[in-house]
Amino acid sequence: MTRERNALAKGDESLAFYRDAMRVLKEGGVPFLVGGAYAFSVYTGIERHTKDFDLFLRESDLDAALAAFEAQNYKAERTFPHWLAKAYCGDDCIDLIYRAGNGLCAVDDSWFERGRDDEVLGLPMKLVAPEEIIWMKAYIMERERYDGADIAHLIYSCAEKLDWQHLLRRFDADWRVLLSHLVLFGFIYPAEKHRVPESLMSELLQWTLEDQRVNGGERICRGTLLSRAQYLTDVGERQLRDARLHPTGKMTRAEIEAWTAAIDSAE
Repeated sequence: MTRERNALAKGDESLAFYRDAMRVLKEGGVPFLVGGAYAFSVYTGIERHTKDFDLFLRESDLDAALAAFEAQNYKAERTFPHWLAKAYCGDDCIDLIYRAGNGLCAVDDSWFERGRDDEVLGLPMKLVAPEEIIWMKAYIMERERYDGADIAHLIYSCAEKLDWQHLLRRFDADWRVLLSHLVLFGFIYPAEKHRVPESLMSELLQWTLEDQRVNGGERICRGTLLSRAQYLTDVGERQLRDARLHPTGKMTRAEIEAWTAAIDSAE
């Protein structure tokens, strides 16, 4: 019933736009996955009413997606070229997401290989897999938005079905971020902590001890991967290297400047 209630909470015009947006992409031959609040509600049973509808696609398919919307007289734009485009119909919008705002978590072929078949607003579609949702949400730790609760709810609902080794590979060198959420899961749900594989926790904690013994290294701030606003002092006044920049990150200075300039309007 959750999906039915969620659909009823939106106006008919909004739902019609969402359905038509999926039709536009399908007829345009643009592969996509449904994510956001809809996928979250399918996996957790927790409904959430948002103003937009999140679709995930490869960056290589973005031009075709924008052209398909424009051909149907919808306004479409590259809102932030390093990760996000949008399509509009009145006050409603579709988010076309191809990576995270920090430049990481790029949508690739494996997202589609692991996508879950489901029904979205009465249409057969694929959802973003829960592992990819966790991966992308794990880095969202802004002052005004923190997605840690979403991750805890996803683990609570899906722990036995998660591909934990795949999730670990996703985080790669950023395994500390994954560990932080797993530690918090055990704090939030003490009676459920056993549902995170003991072997995984043991491995991550061993890595932590070994890493703790390594001294020195580059003066870098990885906090900018977690919040675009709260670590500007570190990369500015303290002159630590911004982890979003090549070679550790995927963003250019121009992309970072544009993303930073939008902070005030977003808040």
